[in-house]
Amino acid sequence: MTGDRAARASLLDRMVGDGLAWLDAARADFRLPPDVTTDADPDLTLKPLGELAELTCLISTSHPREDLRRAADGLFAFAWNETRDGELFAELVRGEPHATYPVEIYGVFARAGLRNPAVESLLAATTGLRGWRVAREDHTRTLGVLNAERRIGLEPHARFTAVLELTGLGLMPEPWALDRKGAYGLTHDVFHLTDWGRDPGRLSRAHADYLRLWLPAWLENWLDEELWDLVAELLAVTACLPDAPYDPAVWQRLAGAQAADGSVPDLGTGSASGDRSAYFTSRYHSTLATAFAGTLTRIALDATGGGEGAPVHESEVAP
Repeated sequence: MTGDRAARASLLDRMVGDGLAWLDAARADFRLPPDVTTDADPDLTLKPLGELAELTCLISTSHPREDLRRAADGLFAFAWNETRDGELFAELVRGEPHATYPVEIYGVFARAGLRNPAVESLLAATTGLRGWRVAREDHTRTLGVLNAERRIGLEPHARFTAVLELTGLGLMPEPWALDRKGAYGLTHDVFHLTDWGRDPGRLSRAHADYLRLWLPAWLENWLDEELWDLVAELLAVTACLPDAPYDPAVWQRLAGAQAADGSVPDLGTGSASGDRSAYFTSRYHSTLATAFAGTLTRIALDATGGGEGAPVHESEVAP
């Protein structure tokens, strides 16, 4: 590894390692409350745990460094333990048969080989209902559901490529009109398409060219706003491109936003550490996204040597 590449790898590894250390110290904040299946808000309880599972699963199987894989694997095992070996999902599906979030989160664990027979039986029935096939307004979310169905081994309720064509990535709208919500949607279009960076070759050449052309401008915009959460997601998308471009100035800016404790605020300097709940809420996702982006970028750095990248397919992509 050349000196320049070694320095980049060292920076990425430090950012991933520090982020994982903070996430590990924050386990208590990821724990599910007793009323998780009844009165608790899924966005404040299940969503953080599901995101922890999704991204630590990727890091635990893909990061080049064994110590970081091991740290991520411990967090992934913690997340599965919080679901009581999947029994939680059976309760959620019984309570909300048409809800997609239990399927999406369970799909993370199913992909890793962690399954629960009761959940499998319930999902075979509920995802076969006519109500499950009702069109959803959020096409990006539908991609996530289709990806979960694939992971679990369920019959997809729609054609992935047909839904992709209706998303921000599929339509490739005027780049100057991309707002914050649209940008988050576009990053997740890429994540669902590539199975969270595991298969970047699923990006078509047209999509890859569109992203390569406009990602620098989008990054500059949200760097100016210090929206570190979105910056990290856009860097993860960048790492999925062929030849995986690396902008050292952008990575140095994100590294500068990472606090001494390893956390990354979602915006600016984030909430003060005196309010534990607000501090966690304002940092957990951006810290995860940074560790995720750092892992994908590190993989690309090793694979391409700063030059060659993953091949791009010309044809329609994804099952």
